[in-house]
Amino acid sequence: MFLAGATQGLLAMLWWAFDLSARYAGLHALPGWPLPSPWIHAALMSFGFFPFFIFGFVMTAGPRWQAAAPVGQASYLAAFALMGVGWLGFYAAMWQRLLLLPALAIVLAGWCAGLPTLWRVARTPGNERTHIVAVVAGLTFGALLLAAFLAFAAGGPAWLAQLAVKGAPWFFLLPVFTALCHRMLPFFSSAVIPQYRVVRPLWLLHLLLAGYAVHGVLEVAGLPQWTWLADLPAALAALWLSWAWQLRRCLAVRLLAVLHVAFLWLGVSLALHAAHSLLLLTGAGSLGLAPLHALTLGFFASAVIGMVTRVTLGHSGRPLNADNATWLMFWGMQGVAVLRVVAEFVLLPGAASLSFLAALGWLAVFGAWYARFAPVYLQRRADGQSG
Repeated sequence: MFLAGATQGLLAMLWWAFDLSARYAGLHALPGWPLPSPWIHAALMSFGFFPFFIFGFVMTAGPRWQAAAPVGQASYLAAFALMGVGWLGFYAAMWQRLLLLPALAIVLAGWCAGLPTLWRVARTPGNERTHIVAVVAGLTFGALLLAAFLAFAAGGPAWLAQLAVKGAPWFFLLPVFTALCHRMLPFFSSAVIPQYRVVRPLWLLHLLLAGYAVHGVLEVAGLPQWTWLADLPAALAALWLSWAWQLRRCLAVRLLAVLHVAFLWLGVSLALHAAHSLLLLTGAGSLGLAPLHALTLGFFASAVIGMVTRVTLGHSGRPLNADNATWLMFWGMQGVAVLRVVAEFVLLPGAASLSFLAALGWLAVFGAWYARFAPVYLQRRADGQSG
């Protein structure tokens, strides 16, 4: 799953950079894509990049959280194979439209193949279930939103695509990423920071999840000027968690610092969403897509770099240390996030477009990460243990 997700991180952004090189840089004629390119970009990142990492992590860690039976090989192989084949077909469909619907249907079939076993894990009695239920519920909403996108591609009304694209961050990705961070960051921190006090209030997680739901409903309903009602308390809650989780102390350990810096982006992005909403309400302007990219690049992508690096090192039997190269890759991704946020306010012509440069920056940073870590997934554990 991690190898597929890493490969998607390159393929999805290669396609987007190719599109931007035509629309912004004017380097070639824009191809006639089967769907609007911003929606393709959103679908590839929301439903094609992050889910592989989410499924891979939760299928491994979820049963351990709940003291449940491990996920069966048939479940994760079916999900991996179908989703992988489906997204390869989706890329082919960019030039052969007849493949579009079968490809998306195969992706959805793979997604659904992985859900039943995860719901079994989530229903396991005994341990605290809030985190696993939030994650699996988020994945379930992700499947429903992907089905809406498939229905649009099949000729349905445009609001189905809007539902999928606008709903994915709030109904799918944010519940998953927030629940994972809420459970894992204090745990990781307590393992390496002396006299670290674990703070993990469930009521605050519930507040954040409710805020995401309210924002998502308002966003999909076309009422972005009122999302500040949910964004502002959610931003304060997320920023408080960064403080309570002792961000400053955790910066001393690189592999821990990357996770806490990524989570800090959540509070910042929610604050930007609140400011954007208030600007719309007062008619004073807007922040464009800056809040969204602070969320997707700042929080989601940075959290993937941090979490996947740690899990990859641990499960491959390597020391849990972020060396200089990994440290530079992470901060390179921070630079990409900042560049894409700034692109909303600094409009440069042609190949100097900051959006285009941010896509190239992603390819450079993530390409370096891929070259470093993707081969690990094809090798035996360094410590000689099975895996």
